[in-house]
Amino acid sequence: MIQTTTSELMSKNLFIVPHDFTSVGDAALKYALYMAGPRKSDIELLHIVNNKNSQRAAHQKLTAIIENLDLNVGDVNVKAVVRVGNIFDDIGKIAEKKEARLIIMGTHGAKGMQKLFGSYAIKVVTSTSVPFLVVQEGVEHKEVKDIVVPIDVSKESLQIINVAAEIARTFDSHVHILCEDQKDPRLSQQMKIRISLVKKEYQEKNVKSSIEIIKGNKSYQHKVINYAKNVDANMIAIAYHSSSLFASFDTYAQKIITNDENIPCLIINAKLLSKLYY
Repeated sequence: MIQTTTSELMSKNLFIVPHDFTSVGDAALKYALYMAGPRKSDIELLHIVNNKNSQRAAHQKLTAIIENLDLNVGDVNVKAVVRVGNIFDDIGKIAEKKEARLIIMGTHGAKGMQKLFGSYAIKVVTSTSVPFLVVQEGVEHKEVKDIVVPIDVSKESLQIINVAAEIARTFDSHVHILCEDQKDPRLSQQMKIRISLVKKEYQEKNVKSSIEIIKGNKSYQHKVINYAKNVDANMIAIAYHSSSLFASFDTYAQKIITNDENIPCLIINAKLLSKLYY
């Protein structure tokens, strides 16, 4: 079951959307508006500058972006925020300080922090306990009907289960739990235990789900992305944990985040996660 503490109950219903005035930032904002709608989450449009002299101009640009949004009375509230700092450290810190539920950020932009984020996404994601939803350029906000959630035999990989479940409940989504086929008997038994835990959790939460054991000789990330493509998934959700059994988990996570199918990726730092919902 979802566990909450007093501090979590007080957590703000807030999404942070970093924006660097590129089309990728616009795509992230549009997606954030879609995600925030059902829960009436507030959105803070965040721009990071190098010095105070740039703050006023940046705030004016953000304000113009907000004023051009097609918002109606009763829609989510969008606020412009400009801070001095750097994207690698301060996006996560700001989100934690504000007790945000989610950071929604674009990547693969032609310039600015969105391109930088695409190259060093793991460094940004691992700086915070707040879940990241990474949206690539060209992604339209459409129904989140299918969410692919790959897990492994580690306990840390299961940290994504609760976050994915809450999104699935909000949008009435089907969650596809993926497990890599394990040849080793010990690892196979551990995977069966993980699967049983996930099944029980989702049955209690009344979340539509299925378990898929994926085989093949290609890399796990390739199989995950290929599966997501085949089921026309709207989101891939993973837990980042550097002590994973994967030899190159940074590469695995990076490939999932910047997948060629442009599927949005929800990623959490399993070691730092403090909130079990988004």
